Amino acid sequence: MNKVNQILEEKVMPIAGRIAGQRHLQALRDGIILTMPLIIIGSFFLIIGNLPIPGYAEFMAKTFGSAWSEKLAYPVDATFEIMGLVAAFGIAYRLAEKYGVDALSAGAISLAAFLLATPYQVPFTPDGSTKEIMVGGGIPLSLMGSKGLFVAMIIAMVSTEIYRLIIQRNLVFKMPDGVPPAVSKSFVALIPGFAVIFLIWAARLIVEATPFESLHNIVSVLLGTPLSILGGSLGGSLVAEAVKMLLWACGLHGANIVGGVMAPIWYGAMDANRIAFQAGEELPKIFTQQFFDIWINIGGSGATLALVVTMFLRARSKQMKQLGKLAIGPAIFNINEPIIFGMPIVMNPMLLLPFIITPLVTVTLTYIGMSTGLVAKPAGIAVPWTMPPIFSGYLATGGKVSGAVMQAINIAVSFVVYYPFFRMWDKQKLKEENDLELVQPPAASDDKEAAL
Repeated sequence: MNKVNQILEEKVMPIAGRIAGQRHLQALRDGIILTMPLIIIGSFFLIIGNLPIPGYAEFMAKTFGSAWSEKLAYPVDATFEIMGLVAAFGIAYRLAEKYGVDALSAGAISLAAFLLATPYQVPFTPDGSTKEIMVGGGIPLSLMGSKGLFVAMIIAMVSTEIYRLIIQRNLVFKMPDGVPPAVSKSFVALIPGFAVIFLIWAARLIVEATPFESLHNIVSVLLGTPLSILGGSLGGSLVAEAVKMLLWACGLHGANIVGGVMAPIWYGAMDANRIAFQAGEELPKIFTQQFFDIWINIGGSGATLALVVTMFLRARSKQMKQLGKLAIGPAIFNINEPIIFGMPIVMNPMLLLPFIITPLVTVTLTYIGMSTGLVAKPAGIAVPWTMPPIFSGYLATGGKVSGAVMQAINIAVSFVVYYPFFRMWDKQKLKEENDLELVQPPAASDDKEAAL
């Protein structure tokens, strides 16, 4: 056990610490998180428009008119379909913060560069025609959403790097001291902003002369497709979960670090399912952000809800009993830092094994259930990750009982994996408590009596 701790401390922890502190990954994670409130709001309207209640659609059509579902889709489109747009600003803003330069200007320049990289053409079908044509002059909403997320990420980081390099080399217009700070900052951003816009404009012109036609196409083919295949496969998802657990084992927030890399892939898959769900078509993806939030991280990373319940009901040591009482509330809402750091699981070889094995088993079981059709796939509805299990599984599948049943199965499987390891840990804690009581000195009152 000491040997394992030594390896973690000397070999794994320094590497994991450098990864966790990488500013680009942190900015990527924080910038994409900026889209989450909007997506959850949009999901609320998506649920209302697709409640699995017999006669619900007919009642709504009779009450609000035949176009009621289209009108409910307005907030969905206004939130989901600007995911890339918000990320372009948010990622640049967070990265500029880490460099200590004006974040607002960096975000605005990134936003303009993202729009510049996007071809202003939208599909249009003339009346009486079956042929779709492309019409210029409009911003394509689809490229502002998940389809444009990879381009938004790249442009946000590239534009901010150019911006901060020019700022840090002091190649800027300086205004007199009496000029208001807001005006002065806008002039400081003039040269770096021009450099970013010029470079993105030149890149767009070059790409348009190739078969790729747009920066969105080239990024999708060269970067998006391979990463989507990796993130959308069972093998890639198992690797991502294993890395996440190993990072947690070193005391680092594995979900945030891995999410910084994989979130764009899983959010894109989520949006693809959302579009298919709205259209009443078969859901194309299994591995989405909700797949992991709802079915794998039950109780938090490592599926620790079963462990907390075991601790709450079966612990014999005082320490584990008390921790179980404190942790059961947060665990129901998928918050498990009290367990990870209080039990602890971090740097604890006895509990690291089930902590890593459990999500790998539940990923595999859930994939089998969804790929065979026994369990409904996630419908692209962004159920908040803090929603308790069973309810979240039902809602995330668009009102399918199989989603809740799969969660219950995963909780049971997690219990089976964790239980023998917990019994050993609890027994060890109980022995430590008993040994401590044997060597504990007499109470102060007993000492006084003895002295008399």
